[in-house]
Amino acid sequence: MIEVDVRGFSCPIPVVRTKKSIEGNPDQPITVLVETAVSKENVSRLAQSRSYSVQVEEVAGEEYRVLLNPPEK
Repeated sequence: MIEVDVRGFSCPIPVVRTKKSIEGNPDQPITVLVETAVSKENVSRLAQSRSYSVQVEEVAGEEYRVLLNPPEK
C-alpha cells in the first residue's frame, strides 16, 4: 500500500500529490493522511472522479486517513 502524508500542506498540494500517486501506482491502494476537512473533501473528490472507492477515518481532531482503493478491472 502506498502512503501519502500531506499533513501540513494546504490545497492544492494534497490533491497534486495524491494525483501523482494515483497515476504512478494505478493498481495499488493508497492511504492519504490529511489534516483539514477541506483537503479530505478535495482528495476524496479527485479519487471518486477516477472511480476509486473512498473510505475516511478520523484519526484525531481534524486529522483524517483517506483510504483509496482502485477500481476493479
